[in-house]
Amino acid sequence: MDEIQKTLLEQVAGLHEIPTGAFNIRANGQSIERNTTANIDIITKEDKQGIDIIIKPGTQKESIHIPVVLSQSGLTEMVYNDFYVGENCDITIIAGCGIHNGGDLASKHDGIHAFYIGKNSHVRYVEKHYGSGDGKGERIMNPQTIVELDEYSHMEMETVQIKGVDSTKRTTQAKLARGAKLVITERLMTHGNQYAESAFHVNLDGEDSSANLISRAVARDNSKQLFLAKINGNNRCAGHSECDAIIMDNAKISAIPEITANHLDAALIHEAAIGKIAGEQIIKLMTLGLTEAEAEAQIVNGFLK
Repeated sequence: MDEIQKTLLEQVAGLHEIPTGAFNIRANGQSIERNTTANIDIITKEDKQGIDIIIKPGTQKESIHIPVVLSQSGLTEMVYNDFYVGENCDITIIAGCGIHNGGDLASKHDGIHAFYIGKNSHVRYVEKHYGSGDGKGERIMNPQTIVELDEYSHMEMETVQIKGVDSTKRTTQAKLARGAKLVITERLMTHGNQYAESAFHVNLDGEDSSANLISRAVARDNSKQLFLAKINGNNRCAGHSECDAIIMDNAKISAIPEITANHLDAALIHEAAIGKIAGEQIIKLMTLGLTEAEAEAQIVNGFLK
């Protein structure tokens, strides 16, 4: 890997060197490094671009890294990754995509990640997006996530996009069985003329299933954001969606939460708040010696943590 690709890898996956455990590193449309373990197998798909990740039942405290980096201007790819998690597992999956575009052609990565999570398993999934490069070509990422949670399984999903992505449409679909739990935390910042769309569609099918969708977003300059969250309560369940956003400069943000109760004991809540940084917050920090720009940056950084 060249230095640009190594920098991208560090940004999206926190990797300074080849990780331990199971991993698959993809660069410019090709799988360049892979490792499996006794409990985790990674198999190249034969019918399309992508991999199958198979985790044996009972796998505990293991990690999987599957980052993607693009440094070739004009490259477009579509990748399908399927995760089959056995029963009684506890694993962490680190994904993410970094694009460096120094040319005039658009670079684009679309990925579909499907998770089939067995009974009583716990999965922590982290996905980060990052863009760099001074070329005129756009950096485009459109991730799709499909989640099926079996009885009493639990998935924590953290998505982060802070810098450099010109256009993104992130969609997440989930189906939850009895006692299953889904927690999604999104952190997002757009600037310039960027566009970001996040759409969640969750079906709480099982008795005592629950979902909590939380978005923290900042839109600056002339950027635009759209947040869509749809939760269907189809049994005795609990669902909550929350979008908190800071709007700055000439940006635009839309938040459209939707909750539907199809059962008498479905308890569903949605919240959405969009506003500018309060002037007294900036003044307070400036009295501590910060400039107005430094105070603003401190507030934004704290909000997105």
